Amino acid sequence: MGSELLRIAEGFSIVAEGLRGLAKAEGGTKDKTVKAQPSATEKAQKQDAAQEQPATLEGIRALMAQKTQEGKSKEIKELLQKYGAAKLSAVKPEDYPALMQEAQVL
Repeated sequence: MGSELLRIAEGFSIVAEGLRGLAKAEGGTKDKTVKAQPSATEKAQKQDAAQEQPATLEGIRALMAQKTQEGKSKEIKELLQKYGAAKLSAVKPEDYPALMQEAQVL
């Protein structure tokens, strides 16, 4: 158990050092909060990447995960229900292309 605690303590030390580096990089501003808001360019790049994904279960899952992160969980659930499924794995493979198209415009 002692070695596990040492590993945990080392992990905290690494995290603390990283936070110190961030604080220095920000120029020592008084507000130390780090905002994880993606820029408009990053959002556009993610959307372009999602649109290039094939209509496979994995591609649709990635797109829906992105849309969920954007706060569109309700719309995703309604879209799945439209295709007669409670979850993505229950959607028929022949419906993947249409589902992918509709999910992209959410």
